[in-house]
Amino acid sequence: MSESLSITASSVDPGLLQLPWSTGLGDWPSSHIVALPKGISRHLVRFANLSGRVVAIKETTEEMARREYDMLGNLDRLAAPCVDRVAVIAGRTDASGRPLPAALVTAHLRFSLPYRALFTQVLRPHTATRLVDALAVLLVRLHNVGFYWGDVSLSNTLFRRDAGEFAAYLVDAETGELHGNRLSPGQRAHDLDIARTNIAGEIMDLEAGGRLEGGVDAIAIADGLVSSYHSLWGALTDKESFAVDESWRITERVHRLNALGFDIGEMSIRTASDGTQVSIQPKVVDAGHHQRRLLRLTGLDVEENQARRLLNDLDEFRARVSRLGADEEMVAHEWLTRVFEPIVMAIPWDLRAKLEPAEVFHQVLEHRWYMSQARGRSVPLAEVVSSYIDDVLRHRRDEATVMGPPTDTMSIPTVSDSDAPATGEVPTTDTDLVDWRDLV
Repeated sequence: MSESLSITASSVDPGLLQLPWSTGLGDWPSSHIVALPKGISRHLVRFANLSGRVVAIKETTEEMARREYDMLGNLDRLAAPCVDRVAVIAGRTDASGRPLPAALVTAHLRFSLPYRALFTQVLRPHTATRLVDALAVLLVRLHNVGFYWGDVSLSNTLFRRDAGEFAAYLVDAETGELHGNRLSPGQRAHDLDIARTNIAGEIMDLEAGGRLEGGVDAIAIADGLVSSYHSLWGALTDKESFAVDESWRITERVHRLNALGFDIGEMSIRTASDGTQVSIQPKVVDAGHHQRRLLRLTGLDVEENQARRLLNDLDEFRARVSRLGADEEMVAHEWLTRVFEPIVMAIPWDLRAKLEPAEVFHQVLEHRWYMSQARGRSVPLAEVVSSYIDDVLRHRRDEATVMGPPTDTMSIPTVSDSDAPATGEVPTTDTDLVDWRDLV
């Protein structure tokens, strides 16, 4: 290892020193590489094992690596949905002393997948809609904290299951800019134009490869993101005016935002000079309304839609056991120990990497509904859990991390630097992806 090697890390991990930094990333031995589905990247990216966890390593310039490392740190402090930074590795040289690219190391987001791994042989319209809706929510959240992305695309995003929908996370902040105040309309519009162009191109690329189901319109899908974005942004930021005797509309606006998963941290309220009209406009809006409530009540840290679903079940439990007047924290503890934990603990150890516990719980509730509908009666939960494990969960792929040697459905790319195009983009083929036939 070169004495000039420089490691900037967010936390001390001695395992960083054990990785073969004096070897180009494309030539790393298989003992260090982890096989995971990956998206398209303009840089060489590999997954590696670091002290028992999985990290993503991207070769780039030192300037870009440090810039993105700092940006991810800033986004994390703003609670924006993004991958966690781990380290920047600079001053790399090979055995002959020739310089090697710097490397950015980020933590692999457990239970997340690139968009190409979230469909089977072809992309179905419903899956495409859910993906762009999740990306629209992500873009609104990023813009709300003053982040201009500059390269919005499905490829630069990771997706996690969220109670029948998806939650999106930024995975590439290389082109991003963080502004202290809210972005200008022009900056937001430019990000949306980039998103529309990139998404339409990505969907058309799938169509050219025969991976698009008939009836899927790439332009319509891209337009759907723009429409979803404008609808949510308006709900969060639009000014609303009403008569002074309609003050109940302030509470209604708060409840409407809560239903969308947002809390109002600050609101501007102004009255007209004649005292007949009131105008309100949210000034500070924070995402994660249901997440925060569930975390406070139970300690469970899950995605927003998962939190909404678990809270609904908790409220139903409270009504069933006639605890409507009881302390909310006590009822939540009872629900956690009597309902949620028994279901999660019933999952065999060898199946627990299939899905997150909260997603398993959501799917068990869905399975119970379908079984009860089919039989015309309520089915005991124990029978539902047993059926779900044997008939559904056991046949799914693991989504925590897909590790192991290459198989006929998953392989580690072997593209060398000399094989890469002049632009630095690494070709990605379907052999980079797991066969996810039983996922969606």
